[in-house]
Amino acid sequence: MPDLNSQKKMRGFSLIELMIAVTIIMILGALTVPGLVTTLREISLRYAASDFSGLLQSARIQAVKTNSFYSVQSGSLGTHQPIYYVGKPTAGYVNGNPMQPFDPNITIHQGIGSGAPNEGNFIAGLNFTVNPSADAPSFNARGIPCIGTPTACPTNTGQGYVVFMSKQLPGGTASIWAAVVVNPSGRVQLWGADSSGNWVQRD
Repeated sequence: MPDLNSQKKMRGFSLIELMIAVTIIMILGALTVPGLVTTLREISLRYAASDFSGLLQSARIQAVKTNSFYSVQSGSLGTHQPIYYVGKPTAGYVNGNPMQPFDPNITIHQGIGSGAPNEGNFIAGLNFTVNPSADAPSFNARGIPCIGTPTACPTNTGQGYVVFMSKQLPGGTASIWAAVVVNPSGRVQLWGADSSGNWVQRD
């Protein structure tokens, strides 16, 4: 005679049990996927800010090393992917100079008026004058921020740079923000805005 207990143990899921399990999985996915996507975008933005910071450091080192001035400028690859690179103002990218491609979904804004959360308070809290325009961040032979032109890089005493970066969250209703700051002495800082719009220094 067949063992009824063993037959029961070998039974698979019923259709109702399977539907309940799938529903639970879908609910858990709906709850966790947006959070995971947000985390991945935050990491992507933080890496982009770090890459931009690295380019600024390279421009400063190259300016001091060559007793000249260098800027971090924007451009694009043949694929239309945005890049930033170290170079002379208006000279364009020169092979061998530091260059970094950037995610086209990241918006980069040089100067003030970016629309970043609490931008006014953040700028005021830096305690120095920020270059208000979209001038490319530049450094002179002493490693001090200056405003690059084709032939010179004059300094404005006590002035530095801020470059804001943002990336939209899922749904497109909000964005996450980071900032790369160059203070008047040439030091580069990384900042990020938390979910309440408060700015926190990351380095």
